[in-house]
Amino acid sequence: MGKRGVEDLSSIRAAILAGGRGTRLQSVVADRPKVLAVVRGRPFLSYLLDQLVEAGVREVVLCTGYMAEQIRGVFGNQYKSLQLVHSREDAPLGTAGALRHASSFLESESILVMNGDSFVDANLRDFWIWHCGLGGEATVMVVKVLDSGRYGQVQIDGEGHLMSFSEKGEAHGSAWINAGIYLFRHTLLDRITAGGVFSLERDVLPACIGHGIYAYRNQGGFLDIGTPEAYASAESFFAGLAQKRLELPDRDGT
Repeated sequence: MGKRGVEDLSSIRAAILAGGRGTRLQSVVADRPKVLAVVRGRPFLSYLLDQLVEAGVREVVLCTGYMAEQIRGVFGNQYKSLQLVHSREDAPLGTAGALRHASSFLESESILVMNGDSFVDANLRDFWIWHCGLGGEATVMVVKVLDSGRYGQVQIDGEGHLMSFSEKGEAHGSAWINAGIYLFRHTLLDRITAGGVFSLERDVLPACIGHGIYAYRNQGGFLDIGTPEAYASAESFFAGLAQKRLELPDRDGT
């Protein structure tokens, strides 16, 4: 495959995990699922979809659950150049269970997965090229934060292999964390029991350690809107990104 083919994400199916109830956020966002929380006059989910549009993805599966009808009502089956497919779970299945439930819609050999309540300032094409170059089963995007206690840390060796995950609250201080964006082979879904409740973070990805799972270190900003305090910072976060884009040269260097 030539460089042009490797850079092309149009054949890759993406999934956004948008089924969470957002219990911690309900004191400030009580009437809608958290992916529809408004940031700068727009649903938070639209920022993730814009990122996929820019990367050249053409089809996205929205893994929904809580208040799923609101998400369908706002976005329908099309967003700009993206075709949207809604995969609704009748009862919570966990992040991995939701993907297994949607597996019939995720027809590509490799799958790009994003958490619906976080955003990473990342070039998804670069992420894809790096993943393809390694030839592993899964790649987890990681970012460095000042206080990792809320997220749990990841340990990485010198060659980029992901060596371990720690649970939230086990360790604090500056560290690399799972940023909630993944690339992995579709065959990974086949090993998840259909209809079961499973977590990507606790059940599936740790089982891949030692079997071709890598960490992609991303240097861009990271936002998780899972708490009222974090959600309150979202306006300034995206305002900063918008300003950064204005200051950057175009991709052709002009």
